[in-house]
Amino acid sequence: MNTADQYLRAIYLIQSVEDGPASTGAVADRLDVSPASANEMIGKLESQDLLDHEKYEGVTLTDGGIERARNVLETYCIIERFLLEVLEVEDFRAEARQLEGVIDDLVAERLDTIIDREPECPDCFDAEAGACEKLIVTDEAPSQ
Repeated sequence: MNTADQYLRAIYLIQSVEDGPASTGAVADRLDVSPASANEMIGKLESQDLLDHEKYEGVTLTDGGIERARNVLETYCIIERFLLEVLEVEDFRAEARQLEGVIDDLVAERLDTIIDREPECPDCFDAEAGACEKLIVTDEAPSQ
């Protein structure tokens, strides 16, 4: 199941690629959920003033939604980098997706002290590729 934070991150990334509102269908596709499930969560997020939803136009994050989405993306990047650089997990992206919903801010802050995160994070995240542009993965060893 996807959390509200995962929706916010997905919408943020779709908006970055589309340079405009994210369609409900695109959100559902990105999160691999039904359009009905996406609509339900979008309604909840709208009631929390995290996004605006215009029927047939799509969804747009509010300033508060953008801030929260960027924090979520930053936490995801911290988890990815920690899994790759410290633990050397081979399929670190899949593991990061599984862990992102259970890692709280305190744990993320502590992991961040261990890794060498880019100062421009999360702006170094390539929305189209779904990966950090600065995180280079080689067959032999993780590096930056």
